[in-house]
Amino acid sequence: MVDAVLFDLGNVVVDWDPRRLYVQMFDDPAEADQFVATVCTMAWHGAHDRGVSMDENAAPLIAKFPEHEARIRAWKTRWLEMFNGYIPGVPALIDALSERETPLYALTNLPAEKWDETADAFPYLYAFEDVIVSGEEKLVKPDPAIYHLTLKRMDRQADRVLFIDDRAENTEAASALGFRTHTFTDAARLEAELKALGLI
Repeated sequence: MVDAVLFDLGNVVVDWDPRRLYVQMFDDPAEADQFVATVCTMAWHGAHDRGVSMDENAAPLIAKFPEHEARIRAWKTRWLEMFNGYIPGVPALIDALSERETPLYALTNLPAEKWDETADAFPYLYAFEDVIVSGEEKLVKPDPAIYHLTLKRMDRQADRVLFIDDRAENTEAASALGFRTHTFTDAARLEAELKALGLI
């Protein structure tokens, strides 16, 4: 029986898209798209999620693209401008789970140095009993090691946990370890899953 819920945060609880910042920094949206595809890429950002400091990670990129120094540094200094509030409908589901006293946890690929700033901006992130932040642990999804660490922190068996993530590679990795999983697309589908499991 599933009796605890483990949430991803980015694009499950909060709406995060780096492009949102960079369309403000280029006159042409196509230039912003090119920038996030070739300069500040998700592969580059992945180092932050693995625990590399944002200043350290920026330095070689600035050396390679000095004309973009201000934009590269903005990844850190204007971090919150990449967000657009909560994913519609999800805070209400968190409330419904909390009302049933369902144990809630989170597992997020996120830079350690941005956790406090992000949580302060989005107080629902404090609804969780524990949040496993990849940058603090220097492990990232979908590495099985971070799921094992998460289960240890939760003190639970995988088959009693519903793990919700928007990326299929992350839910597939969790499923292989015995978690019940839900690949998130929208709150309505998640609500149906939670009801089917008797969690709300």
